[in-house]
Amino acid sequence: MTGFVLDAPGQRAQRDNAELVAAHLAGDNRAFPELVGRYRTRLVAFVSRMIGDRERSEDLVQEAFMRVYRHLHRFDPTKKFSTWIYTIASNLAKNELRNRSRSPLVFYESLRPAGESDNRPLQFEDVGSRPDDMFAHRHLRELVESAVERLTPHHREVFVLRELEGRSYEEIAQAIGCNLGTVKSRLNRARSAFAVEIAPFLD
Repeated sequence: MTGFVLDAPGQRAQRDNAELVAAHLAGDNRAFPELVGRYRTRLVAFVSRMIGDRERSEDLVQEAFMRVYRHLHRFDPTKKFSTWIYTIASNLAKNELRNRSRSPLVFYESLRPAGESDNRPLQFEDVGSRPDDMFAHRHLRELVESAVERLTPHHREVFVLRELEGRSYEEIAQAIGCNLGTVKSRLNRARSAFAVEIAPFLD
């Protein structure tokens, strides 16, 4: 199977994910590329933050879509497609880290106060900023990504899903196969360590 590198930015589908899944299963050859176009860019960014390797992330996301394609007939339409695809991508990223036999480096901490319920992901760049502001924002983003790479894999996973992808606690719990309490506990530790890691660069 080929053609999964399609991003189709100008072809934002009107059908929701469940309709696209049903259409694909019914033989609509345009439906699956639409699903790929919706999620490929975000998934590559997500996996890249997990494993710290953009090129390898492209391969893993390709594999994730291959698995989705092979098993789409098993997808439960009462569930969220986005959670399912993120779960597959997350598992592939964790397997990649395991295969590298990397030892965890550091914990991390947060820019948000404890108990913050805002679902929005962290933003690092404002396209309307002046060039010097944009440089500063890009620099901050690079610092954040560097700090995230040093997190232990299970902390990095929840931090990326929550703080960088803006996923809800419920979605994260489903994606990583943990209860809400575990998700919140890991996220609190991740935020605390992340703040310690990045604080010296924010003065």
